[in-house]
Amino acid sequence: MGILKAGQAKLAIFASGKGSNAEKIIQYFVNHNNIHILLIVSNKSNAGVLDIAKRSGIETLLLEKKKFMESNDYVQYIKNQGITHIVLAGFLLKVPDSLIHTYNNKILNIHPALLPAYGGKGMYGEHVHQAVIQAGEKETGITIHLVDEEYDHGKTLFQAKVNVEPNDTPASLAEKVHRLEHEHYPAVIEKWVSRTS
Repeated sequence: MGILKAGQAKLAIFASGKGSNAEKIIQYFVNHNNIHILLIVSNKSNAGVLDIAKRSGIETLLLEKKKFMESNDYVQYIKNQGITHIVLAGFLLKVPDSLIHTYNNKILNIHPALLPAYGGKGMYGEHVHQAVIQAGEKETGITIHLVDEEYDHGKTLFQAKVNVEPNDTPASLAEKVHRLEHEHYPAVIEKWVSRTS
């Protein structure tokens, strides 16, 4: 790895699923002068995000849950790749303290609700949208926040809202929230990385 120039950032994206957010982030930064996506990390060997990484020529790292939670080897590996920031994009495992301490205030997550509401263990994807509808909420949205030792707890950097209509289902709400994610997450990442590099 070459020495980073001032303001140069190398990002790892952690994702567990299809990777639609990861894809938008990769597209956004593909020709960026200062921010480069260097690594895609997933905990699932069949995750769609790994195909996206392959198509984009980005290195991948597969970490099954036990290794992720109990080993520190991969933390050193990520550091050795020159990674400066970590972005979670639909990553479903709780980030271990060792990684949080190594990348203190350098791990960003997006949550499909307006935290602090509808956050915490088990609150992801359809579970969140179901809970929002069952509670009769009039609006929901996204929260982009720093990651700390607690689920969905770190400092909020950005929120955007969308109305919940009476005929919304978890699936239709997921679609609305996804649009917000795709629209805002890459730009918020760019601002955050620029401030913290």
